[in-house]
Amino acid sequence: MHKYLPHTRQDIEDMLKITGANTLDDLFSSIPKSLRLTKPYAIPSQYSDYALTEHMKALANQNKELVVFRGAGAYDHYTPSIVKALISRQEFLTSYTPYQPEVAQGTLQYIFEYQTMVCELTGMDVSNASMYDGATATAEAMFMAYAQTGKNTILVSSTVNPRTIEVIKTYAHYRNINVKLIPANDGHTDKEQLLSYLHDSMGLIAQNPNYFGIIEDLSGVADLVHQAGGLFILNSEGQALSLIKSQAEQGADIAVGDLQSLGLPLSFGGAYLGYLATKMAYVRKMPGRICGITTDVDGKRAFVLTLQAREQHIRRAKANSNICSNQSLMALAVTIYLAAMGKEGLVHVASESMKGAHYLYQRLLETKKFEVVYHQPFYKEFVLKSNIDADVLEKALLEKGILGPLHLGNQHMLFAVTEKRTLAEIDLLVETVVNL
Repeated sequence: MHKYLPHTRQDIEDMLKITGANTLDDLFSSIPKSLRLTKPYAIPSQYSDYALTEHMKALANQNKELVVFRGAGAYDHYTPSIVKALISRQEFLTSYTPYQPEVAQGTLQYIFEYQTMVCELTGMDVSNASMYDGATATAEAMFMAYAQTGKNTILVSSTVNPRTIEVIKTYAHYRNINVKLIPANDGHTDKEQLLSYLHDSMGLIAQNPNYFGIIEDLSGVADLVHQAGGLFILNSEGQALSLIKSQAEQGADIAVGDLQSLGLPLSFGGAYLGYLATKMAYVRKMPGRICGITTDVDGKRAFVLTLQAREQHIRRAKANSNICSNQSLMALAVTIYLAAMGKEGLVHVASESMKGAHYLYQRLLETKKFEVVYHQPFYKEFVLKSNIDADVLEKALLEKGILGPLHLGNQHMLFAVTEKRTLAEIDLLVETVVNL
């Protein structure tokens, strides 16, 4: 027997027929030819230990390290050495879902501590452990609202990250859920428009700070959603929760978001970590699993899997999720980060990000080459309109070793600043702008 059952030629032919492809190569037709490997990579047959090390260094040196002023959901934050050292330990890297609590107390303990920290950040009663990323966590929260209300229309603010919206639409498509976007007004969720859409919906998904970096005033939104019989789902990235009101304080029923900003490197887009927390009233609708604390027969503290809602544990038709395997190495990284930083350290780091963003904002306006787009408070991201061509600006900044803002169209530029950005780096960006 093979460890993995290979596809037979007939299997491949049947799959190609269904997909409409003539050959296996056709499955990769969406990849531009300029990015395809046209001949086998020249891998040496052998190298000595030292020669191999030097070869790998030479390959690594072809990468260009850039100073990042771009965010939109993935941020260049600092990862402390303690995080990288501890999560590389063998018992964490190779751990699987802790089915046997008697031999998995360490894993269960850090999952429990992760849940506790998420509840402290969000103000919610209970958290699961854990989700793939903020986008899929948001989509899973939509399924919770669907199961709770029985309605098949979800409202989504247009100020939510577009990539999150695309994931929501993908998830919704296969459950026959209708996704309706609420228009934005000056970078905010339009409450008047929201009121006209709320009838017969399962609830609202909003984001704070939103895609444009704006800290939205969502006062009264939860009341409007609840009066219409829906649930309020609020997405917030982890670092911001140390400074702004928690989701619970804003009246949300389900708190979701990404925790990449809490010690996880950019890593070319992942792996990241999503969180999902809610009120106790909705705990039975949560995906994934929840760890709890109890005592054993000797009265000693013990950690256990309290609630498991994936299809492997309960009847498939009753399952809330297919979240599987461990899915908690990134949760461990965030737990170590939060424990090492402490409450004061977390606030300090978030404050440094915010101060840097506001400093860059003012300096760019002083150049007279940018103008205000949204007259709203912001955290560590902001949008300005530039009179410089977007391609010209990006090229000039790249020549200085800077990855500049994300172009949103219509010369609107989305900048992001983290605690890693120094005054010298910010001033270099501004100087480059001035010389254009």
